[in-house]
Amino acid sequence: MYHKLLFMSTPMGAIGSGLGGGVELTLSNIATEMLRRGHKLEIVTPQGSISNSLPIKEIPGELIQIPAQNQSRSDPIVLHKNSVLANMWDYARQVQADYDLIVNFAYDWLPLYLTPFFNCPIAHLISMGSLTDVMDQIIEQIAINFPNTIGVHSQTQAATFTFAKRCICLLNGLDLSIYQFCPKPTQNLAWVGRISPEKGLEDAVAAAEITGIPLKIFGFKQDISYWEKICQEYPNAPIEYVGFLPTVELQKELGKCRSLLVTPRWIEAFGNVAIEALACGVPLIAYRRGGLTEIVQEGKTGFLVEPDSVQGLVEAIKHLDEIDRQTCRQQAETLYSLEAMGDRTEEWFQKILRN
Repeated sequence: MYHKLLFMSTPMGAIGSGLGGGVELTLSNIATEMLRRGHKLEIVTPQGSISNSLPIKEIPGELIQIPAQNQSRSDPIVLHKNSVLANMWDYARQVQADYDLIVNFAYDWLPLYLTPFFNCPIAHLISMGSLTDVMDQIIEQIAINFPNTIGVHSQTQAATFTFAKRCICLLNGLDLSIYQFCPKPTQNLAWVGRISPEKGLEDAVAAAEITGIPLKIFGFKQDISYWEKICQEYPNAPIEYVGFLPTVELQKELGKCRSLLVTPRWIEAFGNVAIEALACGVPLIAYRRGGLTEIVQEGKTGFLVEPDSVQGLVEAIKHLDEIDRQTCRQQAETLYSLEAMGDRTEEWFQKILRN
């Protein structure tokens, strides 16, 4: 049965800018698969979004959003003048009668608060674990009053909430045809992500300095002063900043690397870059935190190390030759294909629409 879906993007940035982090990739992958399956959909995004193949509706407005992971537990909710988020949801309100289901990808209070006021059901794909009291409270309220509408990426993420049993776990998925398996890597290590303090890039740089193994850094420089501080503190580290690359170019470069270091300071819900690496056959060395604990198969597709331990990263690097790159690709094919994710997502939508 085909549905008319309205996807609401993150207000953190335009699609294609990299500001939305993993949410951008998740949204475009789910949208691509839903279209392939014959559903009708439109994606509501901030102005300036770039998408070659997806039907987008650009909405003007101010992008002023504080990343949730940079807030303290008791921070209040702030809505700026001419907020792009408010404008996007005003548009959704106007067109809701044309859709069977609205799917919210923004980790934000406003869409959750608005849920009871809409006639069209709203599914919320929550991209963070428990971060602030006010967000936890509103997510729980919706989880109780609108059963099955709260989706999460991992069991570890759900477990940060008191209402974990009410969450639907979806994992993530990728269009594996875009990611080429690379059997013979160079010596380089890789790090991929927004360059921002909560991503812990300096630990990967420190590990590169200690081992002398070159580290290629891919991602959007969100915090320039943080980047400059790392360069000052590790002047001799063999690092190369490659930039923020589109998926097709990123996978080409990433695939040539011996391993991807994933060093978050906070509990990430999932970690799209981790499954992108696996799809190229690249083993993971990751902190034992958040969704990464469910992705890394210890000793088979990578190693989990003590959080914030540079020495742990260094030790794991010594054992990289024990990992079979073909096994990494197989894990991606089994669990993280677009088809597998599409099945999980469709099942979720059906549950909501049956309520």
